[in-house]
Amino acid sequence: MPIGLAVSAANTHDKWLVAETLRSMPLPSPPTQEVTQHLCMDKGYDYQDVRQTVAELGYIPHILSRGQERTLRAKTPKYRARRWVCERTHSWMNRFRRILIRWEKKVPNYEAMLQFACAYICYSAAGVLG
Repeated sequence: MPIGLAVSAANTHDKWLVAETLRSMPLPSPPTQEVTQHLCMDKGYDYQDVRQTVAELGYIPHILSRGQERTLRAKTPKYRARRWVCERTHSWMNRFRRILIRWEKKVPNYEAMLQFACAYICYSAAGVLG
């Protein structure tokens, strides 16, 4: 389920939106000593400043390259990849024609459409629709 989002230009690298995306979560769960928050990311976020930002926000970063994931899968028979969750959410967002191609010129208008799509995804995932 989508938990946070940030809007930028299409040619912006993902690493510049990490802090904004994590801070945009409506109900951030504060890290405690009993419960640690883990954050799985792909090789596109493998930068020292991203690791530092994620650690400052109270998360433990898990950044694996594709080669490392392949070797873990070969060594551990019950290994499950975790990066598919983000790709699944992108696929769900692409079902909405209004946000698939950005027609709005103003960022707040496009962000409102993204919020509607995220709300609908969460509402349908909760099983309320039947």
